[in-house]
Amino acid sequence: MTQPEKSSADEPWPVRVVSQKVGAWISKLGWVWVDGQVAQISRRPGSGVVFLTLRDPSADLSLTVTAHRDVLDAGAPELAEGARVTLHAKPEFYPARGTLSLRADEIRQVGLGELLARLEKLKKLLGAEGLFARERKRRLPFLPGRIGLITGRASAAERDVLMNTRRRWPSVDFRVVNVPVQGPTAVPQIIDALKVLDNDDSIDVIVIARGGGSVEDLLPFSDEALCRAVFAARTPVVSAIGHETDAPLLDYVADLRASTPTDAAKRIVPDLADERRLIEHARSRLDRAVLGLIDRETHRIEAWRSRPVLARPESLLDQRATEVTALRDRAGRNLDHRLRRADDDLRHTVARLRALSPAATMQRGYAIVQRADGHVVRNAAEVAADDLLRIRLAEGELHAAVRES
Repeated sequence: MTQPEKSSADEPWPVRVVSQKVGAWISKLGWVWVDGQVAQISRRPGSGVVFLTLRDPSADLSLTVTAHRDVLDAGAPELAEGARVTLHAKPEFYPARGTLSLRADEIRQVGLGELLARLEKLKKLLGAEGLFARERKRRLPFLPGRIGLITGRASAAERDVLMNTRRRWPSVDFRVVNVPVQGPTAVPQIIDALKVLDNDDSIDVIVIARGGGSVEDLLPFSDEALCRAVFAARTPVVSAIGHETDAPLLDYVADLRASTPTDAAKRIVPDLADERRLIEHARSRLDRAVLGLIDRETHRIEAWRSRPVLARPESLLDQRATEVTALRDRAGRNLDHRLRRADDDLRHTVARLRALSPAATMQRGYAIVQRADGHVVRNAAEVAADDLLRIRLAEGELHAAVRES
C-alpha cells in the first residue's frame, strides 16, 4: 500500500513511516566532524565496538558514539572520561529504538597544545567583542549585604572563601550554590547557578571559586558560553579560579579577578579589625582636633577677659568721660578766647568808626551845610541869594538864608 505524501488526521503515517522519513533526513547530513567532551567510555569485553557518550561542554546535551576498537586505539589509545575529542562520524537513526547516534571512523584526542591554541583564538574573539573591556567592569560594593558563591561541594575553595571571609567580617551572609567544577556537566550547571544568583535581588556580588588543577581541569572556566553569561550578568562577578598562575578566560571577563579563593575573601569584604583601627584612628584625630579647637578658643577667651576693657569695663566709660570733660573745657576756653578777641575787635572798630564819623568832626567845631533839597554844600558857588540853608552842628542845627554880599 502506497503511503500518502502528507499525513492528516484521516490518513496518519504509521510509526515505521515516520521512523523511515526521520532516518532518511538524518542520513542526508552525511559525514561530519564533531567536537565534544567524553562523558563516558564503555569497552565491553569480547566486543569489537566501543561506546562513547559525547557531551557538549557548554550545554546539557549528549550523543552516543559507536566506533570500532581499532579506530579508538589508532586515534586515542589513552582516551579517558573528561577528555576533549574531535571525531569524524556519520549520524545514524535506529528506527527500532527511535534513537540517534554517531558512527565514528576516526577519533582524535585534542592535545594540550591544541587546547591552548583554541583558547587563545577564543580569547582574541572575546576581546575583540569587548568582553574584556576595563570600562565595563563594575566596582564591587564596599560591604556587600549578601554574597553568592558558586563552587564545588565541600571543596577546599568553598572552605577557604567562607572561612577567610567570615574571619574578616564575621556577620557576612552567603548563599552557596554547589556545582561540579570540572567534567562535562560543569559548564551548564555553573551557568544555571549564575542565573539563579543573578536573579536574586539580595545578592550584591557573585564569587565563582575553584581550587587549582591542570589546564584540562580548568577548561570549564574558559568556556565561551560561561564567559558570555558572566558578561551579561547584572551582578558584579568575582573570578577565583585555581592558583595565582592560572588564568582561565573567566578571569578576563569577570569584574574582578582574585588570584586564589583566599584572595577573593580579601577582595569582597573589608577587614573588621582594620576598619576598627581606622575608626579609632579617625576618632583620635577628631578628638585631638576638637580638644585643640576648644583649647585655642579657651585661650582666646582668656586673652579677651584679661584685657582692661573686659576686666574693668567701667574704665572705658571713665576714660571717655575724662575725654569728654577735657574736650568741653577746651571748647569753653576756646569760646572765651574767641569772645574776648571779638570784644576787643569790636571796641577797636567802634573807636575807629567814632574817630572817622562826621559827628566826631562836628564835635571839634565843624558843621554840615545842606540846601533845602538835602544836598551838602561844598562850594559857595552851589548856592544863590535867598537860598535857605540847613546847618547841622554837633548839638542841634540852624537855619539861615543866603544874602548877597
